[in-house]
Amino acid sequence: MQDRTALLLRVLTPFLALQLSACSVIQDFLDVRDSPRYRRSDQIPIEKRPQQEPISRNYFVLESPEQTVVGELQIVFTKDTDTFSDLAREYGLGYDELAAANPGIDPWLPGKNTPVLLPTQYVLPDTPQRGVILNIASKRLFYYPVVEEGERVQVMTYPIGIGRVGWETPIGDTRVVAKARDPHWYVPWSVQQEHKELGDPLPSIVPPGPDNPLGSHVLKLEMPGYLIHGTNQPYGVGMRVSHGCVRLYPENIELLYSLVEIGEPVSIVNEPFLLGRLNGELYLESHSPLEDDTITPEERLQAILDKARNSSGAFNEQSELGYAKAVAGDLSGVPVRVLLGDADEVYGRARVVRNTVELDPNAPTLAEIREILDSPLEPEESAEAVQMVD
Repeated sequence: MQDRTALLLRVLTPFLALQLSACSVIQDFLDVRDSPRYRRSDQIPIEKRPQQEPISRNYFVLESPEQTVVGELQIVFTKDTDTFSDLAREYGLGYDELAAANPGIDPWLPGKNTPVLLPTQYVLPDTPQRGVILNIASKRLFYYPVVEEGERVQVMTYPIGIGRVGWETPIGDTRVVAKARDPHWYVPWSVQQEHKELGDPLPSIVPPGPDNPLGSHVLKLEMPGYLIHGTNQPYGVGMRVSHGCVRLYPENIELLYSLVEIGEPVSIVNEPFLLGRLNGELYLESHSPLEDDTITPEERLQAILDKARNSSGAFNEQSELGYAKAVAGDLSGVPVRVLLGDADEVYGRARVVRNTVELDPNAPTLAEIREILDSPLEPEESAEAVQMVD
């Protein structure tokens, strides 16, 4: 129990500090979780709803050019062995996403039959719909496969691990310049010394296999030193854990690798507030701004509200503007129909789905996860130290 409590504090303390910091900056925002509009719907108790099959984890097709929201919210009842890490990987989410959407639930001991909201609805970043888009604020990757003229736009989305504070994942436009399967990791001398001093010596070359922190597939970016790759530590996906590179679950990078071509454009953005449209309605999705962000939350939010006002006339009413700020201040990562003021329907419109998590006998213990998260930064992030041969 002590190990679990310590790990919980280790993982959540930076998130909670950031959330409190962001909320203090957005001083006028209301606490929508205390508003009757945000309480769970009592019309149809969650426990009495029929359990459906989960939606597609990663793949969506846009029904119209105007659609910029994909997926559906889901609710799952936990088994006694489930953790947020288990649920996140099973339903295509990252750890931080799940924790933000479910405050007050112990992520390592949620308990049997606890309803957990799966934030599996996404507002697409406000970018051209082509190639690979990385939104470091939401810790998600979006990939738009090439389609024939007249075909509907397709999008795939995956959770990602990004750079820690001091090792930020850079923003900007780049492209994929190389690919590699089963890469060798050439360990820099400084890294060997660091691990030697910690009593954890490393070889000069780590061959492909379960001990390789790059995983089995690597995409090298034109930005010097940065990669999109897999990992041998999937519990860190969806968190700020790297030296700046982007990590995906092994099964996600394997599929992405097969689709992305050399020369594919990559755009890295930082959008904590996302405004999208679905069936004629506006949805606002809000994430904790990164603590090293140089632009204030107010400036970011005001920019997207001004853009919506200029294009559609939304948020001209003070009540609409106030409610949008309230939703933005919640930082739950859950899209809310922001003009209708019906955040209580977050739970009302979520489908209850079957729990498909299977117990993994090879999964690390909580003590092992803690050791992983407390380990020094892994300098697998040097693209120059990777043998890029496909």
